[in-house]
Amino acid sequence: MDDNTIICRCSDITLKELRELISKGYTSVEEIKRINRAGMGPCQGRTCENLILREIAAFKGVDISELKISTRRPIVKGITLGQIASAGGDSLE
Repeated sequence: MDDNTIICRCSDITLKELRELISKGYTSVEEIKRINRAGMGPCQGRTCENLILREIAAFKGVDISELKISTRRPIVKGITLGQIASAGGDSLE
């Protein structure tokens, strides 16, 4: 793969950006998520997590099965106060 290959389509993270983070010492999916949001988009890492793990494993010289996968969390979508008010009942009792 070339340096401009997109690793995380949701956050537009390239292979070059990923390798730079790994070389700086960020060697877990959780750390990388917190630094550049890779794996936090709509797909929640389903398309990029294995690519990230593969790069970390190659850098560390370990088998990919030895690495910890990231924690999956549901996507949070903001709502307006108007939506809350219209969804409520006639009273707050």
